[in-house]
Amino acid sequence: MNGNSFGKALILTTFGESHGLATGGVLDGFPAGIPVDPLFIQSELNRRRPYNAAFSTTRNEKDRIELLCGIFESKSTGAPIAFIVYNEDARPEDYQELKDLYRPSHADYTWSMKYGHRDHRGGGRASGRETLARVAGGALAKLFLNTCNISVVAQISQIGPLPIQPAVSDPQQLPAEVLAYIEQLKNAGDTTGGIIHGSITGVPPGLGDPVFDKLEADLGKAMLSIPAAKAFEIGSGFSGVSMKGSQHNDPFILREGTIHTTTNFSGGIQGGISNGEEILFRVGFKPVPTLQQEQETLTTSGEKIRFKPRGRHDVCLVPRALPVVEGMAALVIADHLLRARSSRL
Repeated sequence: MNGNSFGKALILTTFGESHGLATGGVLDGFPAGIPVDPLFIQSELNRRRPYNAAFSTTRNEKDRIELLCGIFESKSTGAPIAFIVYNEDARPEDYQELKDLYRPSHADYTWSMKYGHRDHRGGGRASGRETLARVAGGALAKLFLNTCNISVVAQISQIGPLPIQPAVSDPQQLPAEVLAYIEQLKNAGDTTGGIIHGSITGVPPGLGDPVFDKLEADLGKAMLSIPAAKAFEIGSGFSGVSMKGSQHNDPFILREGTIHTTTNFSGGIQGGISNGEEILFRVGFKPVPTLQQEQETLTTSGEKIRFKPRGRHDVCLVPRALPVVEGMAALVIADHLLRARSSRL
């Protein structure tokens, strides 16, 4: 199986299944001498845990991370950094009935067609639990970016049909009408999706390469690799198609001896290369495909059946995706920073 590694100069390889023994990763190419705070990494993992028992999965994983190597005297050594998180509240028996059927909008059918054999326990490798390793790797990337004065922040700007203005970075600050909507869906056994808005500040001009290694292309790949992510746009995105070129262009100005733009419809990237402005993007997440209501589907032998899944699932995964979006964005920027450094040697 390919596709378990991300990045070129800074490479994150993840491993593990939803209801297996553990999940974790190896971050290779991380520079030496970077202060590493295990408490910060743990705090990022805590953000990915269920934020509200009323709307999130009741799976109670503590997600205690163990940093195995690559760190000495609280600093990175330049060697690969390996980490692991053991699953403590797995219930594979909840998924036994799913062994011989294909859940709608899950990876069950496609995985079977691709590999001929799949782990049906909560989706196995295709589960959102895999994102735990992305958050850990992203936390390390954030610690590196901190030394470069680069900040990555994600905010929820929409849940289902409800826009959230201003957007919130703390799920506990979701408006009452949004919480009521999620509660309504939970009572009906249904689910919803939403939109996360990303902002990256402090990025110097010159990151990214033309043609196939454009910075926004790597950001797009990073975001669309997140489970349930179905849409990505940068800068003006789809709204830009209705604008005139005279409205959409970002004029250059000199401000305190530094070149800037008066507007930022480009989202901080032009020609695939950062221009020094704030990088702005949005990610759209589909509704959670596991419903607490009966659905029609097919068995692996082609028989039509109705089923209602057991197991523990989110009504809306968007709040828990905030640190995942931030982590993947941090990995992209850190990777391109290290690429830029090596190209100048």
